[in-house]
Amino acid sequence: MKRPKLKKASKRMTCHKRYKIQKKVREHHRKLRKEAKKRGRKKPRKDPGVPNSAPFKEALLREAELRKQQLEELKQQQKLDRQKEQNKKRKLETDPDVELSNTEPVKEELGQCKAKKARTSKQNPKRLYCQELKKVIEASDVVLEVLDARDPLGCRCPQVEEAIIRGGQKKLVLVLNKSDLVPKENLENWLSYLKKELPTVVFKASTQRKHKRKSVKVKKKAAPFKSEVCVGKEGLWKLLEDFQKTSGKAIHVGVIGFPNVGKSSIINSLKQEQICSVGVSMGLTRCMQVVPLDKQITIIDSPCFIVSPLNSAPALALRSPASFEVVKPLEAASAILSQADAQQVVLKFTVPVFTNSLEFFTSLAQRRGLHQKGGSPNVEGAAKVLWSEWTGAFLGYYCHPPASWTPPPHFNESIVTDMKWGFDLEELEKNNAYSIQAIKSPHLANSILFQSSGLTNGVIDEKDIPEQLPKQKKQKQEQGESYEDVNTDQGIVDEEGDDESLDMSPAEEACEAPPEKSQADKQSTPSFVLDKTTEEEDDAYDFSTDYV
Repeated sequence: MKRPKLKKASKRMTCHKRYKIQKKVREHHRKLRKEAKKRGRKKPRKDPGVPNSAPFKEALLREAELRKQQLEELKQQQKLDRQKEQNKKRKLETDPDVELSNTEPVKEELGQCKAKKARTSKQNPKRLYCQELKKVIEASDVVLEVLDARDPLGCRCPQVEEAIIRGGQKKLVLVLNKSDLVPKENLENWLSYLKKELPTVVFKASTQRKHKRKSVKVKKKAAPFKSEVCVGKEGLWKLLEDFQKTSGKAIHVGVIGFPNVGKSSIINSLKQEQICSVGVSMGLTRCMQVVPLDKQITIIDSPCFIVSPLNSAPALALRSPASFEVVKPLEAASAILSQADAQQVVLKFTVPVFTNSLEFFTSLAQRRGLHQKGGSPNVEGAAKVLWSEWTGAFLGYYCHPPASWTPPPHFNESIVTDMKWGFDLEELEKNNAYSIQAIKSPHLANSILFQSSGLTNGVIDEKDIPEQLPKQKKQKQEQGESYEDVNTDQGIVDEEGDDESLDMSPAEEACEAPPEKSQADKQSTPSFVLDKTTEEEDDAYDFSTDYV
């Protein structure tokens, strides 16, 4: 085995070799000079100028002189402008409070986006999401509710559907996206269940293979869309064209749904261009975006639904964007794991049989090589992995539809017939059958059975949402309490603490509780509940910085 070189190799060489190199260089230069002499030197051609016999010679010369002066003045002005900009930048670096003067006028669209961003930073973004969603529903003639084929019932929001029905002459169509992640038998069962209520389209959007940490940014000129094959595009396009012909006017189509169901991907697939921003992080679309498909059909992208806090823990874990929801990864992943078939999870993730969620996350961390300092398994990192894969677009799982069809309370027979009017349902059924055959679905044994928690309740009225985020409120309350504590006696402070402990929610009491537990408390806690020390360290988690 060769010893590693500790120092760089020396550049010293023998005199014989050095003189030989110099001789070769001299010969090469001599050869180049000889070839140049043979070719001859090409002198630059002089401007012959305006001949004396040309008419209006003096006028032409004056014009040329004026043009030359104008070019020189323009160059000088550009040089001065550059110097001014540099001076302004230097002033900003030294004194950030100084604002730029004489700034160039910006476009109206950019100004509106900046104004919206400023509003979102001050207000609770949930309120703005509700406002944008209402605008999309009001402007649409046909509303496409996008459902994840892995859990279609959990992706339906009764409050939004009721608002669409109250809106008057609006049509509601269900789109089963991500159909390639469920077995064919399960997809056919869900299609036969949902089409009794509303027109349903089987769809598989074109997904671009990209880095999980980065989202695709929209460019000024849309590049050609090179991605995986889209299935169901012809059926959806034909459905919208037929409705447009029966209505006899140009139509607007709104695309709505919970986060990460593939709303923007469907629009990109229909347009065959990268128009809307798509990414792994939930709740990426923040405002409505109008995209014309052709002269008669215009499609509108919308932000996601806002999930109600009254839903079950698995529904909150699957439908809550971490960008504005305070969700703990360990709690969310544990809630998802409790609804999944344990044997199929063991086979899918290739981990040993587990009795509780903590044991599973420990095994998964060891399997994926997620370790903390000292070699202990990173349980929180493993929970983030499960959470991101379950809400992503690559893990295959499925839910069974209900045994018998019962219409929701906001639907009746007359509404169902009105929703189906104007659509060619026979043609839609043929297109769906063709799409199911074209999709490459996973085998039933390779998918995970998941128990759906039913319809997910949402919040559509911004009045039901507080103006500020819970984090901001908590910080203000803490500041107010600190000022009160300075001006009051110790006894009064103790009384206030007792009153606050009575008003606190169970989640806040768990956070405020001391780390030590009694023996009775330890015995009363179930096995699947994780240690409090790990719960306290959890913070809101963003999918854009995820382990995958």
